[in-house]
Formats: sequence, C-alpha cells, structure tokens
Amino acid sequence: MSVDLNTKYGHITISNEVISTIAGGAAVECYGIVGMASKHQLRDGLSEMLRKENFSKGVVVRQEDDYLHIDMYIIVSYGTKISEVAHNVQSQVKYTLNKTIGLSVSSVNIYIQGVRVTSE
Repeated sequence: MSVDLNTKYGHITISNEVISTIAGGAAVECYGIVGMASKHQLRDGLSEMLRKENFSKGVVVRQEDDYLHIDMYIIVSYGTKISEVAHNVQSQVKYTLNKTIGLSVSSVNIYIQGVRVTSE
C-alpha cells in the first residue's frame, strides 16, 4: 500500500515503509524515548528495541479514504511522564511528515511497549 500525490509537476507515489521510517526517526528524537519496538515482539513480557533501519516494524501506516493514520510502538525512559512523552511524539511526527513529505496526518496512536532505565 502506498500514498499517491498529484502535484503540478506530476504524480508521486510514497510507500508506507518510507512514511514509517520518517515517522520512526522523528519519534526517537523526542525526549523520553528510549527506542522503537516491534508490535509483534512483545512476547513473554520482553520487547526488543529496533535499530534505525528497522523502524518500519514499529510503525504501522493505515490509509482510510483520504485519511492517514499512524500507529507507533515505543519504549519510554523510566521516570518520564508518559502522557507528555506520547503527546510530544504525536506532535513531532505530525509536524515532520507535514514538512518533509507534505502529508496531513489524521491521527498518531501511541502504544507504549515498555519502560526502560537508561544510563545517561
């Protein structure tokens, strides 16, 4: 599945993997995020953090009619306010996708897959 855009210069097709990689990169830059987790990795209470090249496994892009919905599976840092971290991720992802690709995102749903103690 992909997103199709028609501009004055022609037709552009953007794959969901590109959108999810950009969204994942924007999310991990936010304060309080330890990393991304795969939505299928949460088994037996363990979650594995994804590397930069695998961000698309932790982000699900859905397109319904003309609306774009993004589901993100993240791991947050211990001691941070989860609601604030989630709100910051939502804002950052919407802003980044709007400025980078020109897409208007209808919703960014955050799923917390774990809390980790970080050594800073």
